[in-house]
Amino acid sequence: MLKMTRRRLLGGTVAVAATIGTAPVRRAMAQELPGGPDTEWRHYAADQANTRYSPLDQINADNFSDLQVAWSFKTDILGARKEYQFEPTPLLVKGRLFLTAGSRRDCVAVDAATGELLWMFRKDEGQRALNSPRQLSGHGCSYWTDGKQERILFVTIGYQLVSLDAATGIPDPAFGVNGVVDLKKDFDQELDPETADVGLHATPLVARDTVVVGAAHTAGDVPAVRKNVKGYVRGFDVRTGKRKWIFHTIPKKGEYGYDSWLNGDADEAGNGGVWAEMSADEELGLVYVPVELPTGDEMGMFRRGNALFGESLVALDLETGVRRWHYQLVHHGLWDRDIPCAPILCDIPVNGRTVKALAQPTKQCFLYVLDRTNGQPIWPIVERPVEAGDVPGEWYAKTQPFPTKPPAYDVQGIGMDDLIDFTPELRKQAVELVKQYKIGPLYTPPVVSKPGRWGTISVPGIQGGTNWPGGCYDPESHTVFVYSKTQPSVIGIIPNDDPSVSEFPHVHGIAGSEVRPQVAMGAAAPTPFMRPPAAKPGSGPPPGFLTVQGLPLLKPPYGRITAIDLSKGDLKWQVAHGETPDNVRNHPALKGLKIPRTGRAGNLGPLCTKSLVICGEAGFYTNEYGIRGAMLRAYDKATGEEKGAVYMPAPQSGSPMTYMLNNRQYIVVAIGGGNYSAELVAFRLPGVA
Repeated sequence: MLKMTRRRLLGGTVAVAATIGTAPVRRAMAQELPGGPDTEWRHYAADQANTRYSPLDQINADNFSDLQVAWSFKTDILGARKEYQFEPTPLLVKGRLFLTAGSRRDCVAVDAATGELLWMFRKDEGQRALNSPRQLSGHGCSYWTDGKQERILFVTIGYQLVSLDAATGIPDPAFGVNGVVDLKKDFDQELDPETADVGLHATPLVARDTVVVGAAHTAGDVPAVRKNVKGYVRGFDVRTGKRKWIFHTIPKKGEYGYDSWLNGDADEAGNGGVWAEMSADEELGLVYVPVELPTGDEMGMFRRGNALFGESLVALDLETGVRRWHYQLVHHGLWDRDIPCAPILCDIPVNGRTVKALAQPTKQCFLYVLDRTNGQPIWPIVERPVEAGDVPGEWYAKTQPFPTKPPAYDVQGIGMDDLIDFTPELRKQAVELVKQYKIGPLYTPPVVSKPGRWGTISVPGIQGGTNWPGGCYDPESHTVFVYSKTQPSVIGIIPNDDPSVSEFPHVHGIAGSEVRPQVAMGAAAPTPFMRPPAAKPGSGPPPGFLTVQGLPLLKPPYGRITAIDLSKGDLKWQVAHGETPDNVRNHPALKGLKIPRTGRAGNLGPLCTKSLVICGEAGFYTNEYGIRGAMLRAYDKATGEEKGAVYMPAPQSGSPMTYMLNNRQYIVVAIGGGNYSAELVAFRLPGVA
């Protein structure tokens, strides 16, 4: 019998799998596994509180590395082209997985034991979908039942809300028009159904009998127009699709928050959407919505003042949409610090009493911990003076809120001690590089770009330390686990000489770069983008590129997972997450040096179980056997010690989930990227089938 083990092939990191003689090997390995009742995963992050937690423990520290692929579901046939950015987390209800998948964002049901496709729904939206600012499969779908009816709800690429029968995938005829609500209608603004700049990647939130839907737009680094679509939030009746309420994230005249805008700027502003996931507390009757910036992520000259509800967490009445409280995390933001993920709802012990709290991970790598009943900070959040910039016509907030607890969980701002120091020569080059930029602490303002001071180095970068996947929470130890990346960006502001490209007099860019229109596939209007200036021969990287001989400017770790104790407001542990990238591992300047695991930058969400924190890597690496792929890693949730890892052919692209079915625990995760097209992979332990 010819037998090759993946354990030997991959250096002892994955379970045994025979290529020939599979059945005898499986019988030899078969074992009785500790079982338990079936469990489900009915919400994007396990529950409405967004904890991404499961008490399951069949898969644990002793056997994690023995996991095998139970099945995989490739998405290549779903859509006109393959997708590589596959971000959903599936739901598990009654043995069926529900998710969105493919380049057309089909909604599918999959057998959770075998990976077999049970049904598929596709809505052909033509040009409307091609023009959408939010493409591909999105983050998934939502589930609702009243004990008799079961519905799956999702938002299409073309921004329509669809309700399907969970058993058949057939649209519910009682919902909207033939199962569909056109989200570009009844929006308190007139929109072109094909070209309006609005869409959504996030799942609709379902709480009680209300479906809450946010809005997303084209990224606003170089906004084409000042008066873009306004990203209002709406609640719909889950049975009929009728609009129940709307909340104006950019207040209208006479509404709360309007006076926080100067000179009537709220009337002309756009964006201000809720593109992230949301959380809900049905007992309190509140839904928590993380609001992005109004138009102009790095330029605020048309949204002067603190401009509510930009970069604010807002608690809305679930039945009426009325604002109950809000907390603005950044005043008049100029750094693209949109709140990227849902807050985690948790009941925590503080000073001898249990507090109904929420914990909000952020791009700036503060975890804001608030009383979710009223929005008051659990620990003091203090207003501290911040520097103003030099951009003509810009308005600057004098202070910003800084949490006193917990401490920041990743690097904030940049100083000389943060620069690469693998060798004295690399550090010397890094010091010379940053002399060409403005550097400083968190909230150092963007500046006008010019030779010799190309812009402000922002740390965390524009994509933030934590992004849309968010964190997870262990209710047993009152601990939040969150991934973050250490990756800087340059924010420079330059004059715009072409009003046909952007209505803004100054836009985000590097001196000498061109502001040019770029027509995306199927786009009805050009989207501005920057062409950076070229570097002079022998002068190092071009302006705006923060590398030293191709290595990252900052010290590792480049990606990390942090455990934050909410009973004390302290950091419990932190580990570098992600194998060292090939370009670092094999760099000639580092030859002969022993470099500890650096971690890897990306957008990742961890999963917490009874004993483990589980998270895949964000990028490919090549192991000692020449095999390219990524690892799914498990850490002891109490200490951060790595307990096991299994091989994946591509990086994690969606957040993992877990369930028990027929006495077998599964871990399911979306993967994809590079030249490896999207795939849903289910792992389980070897045992009796």
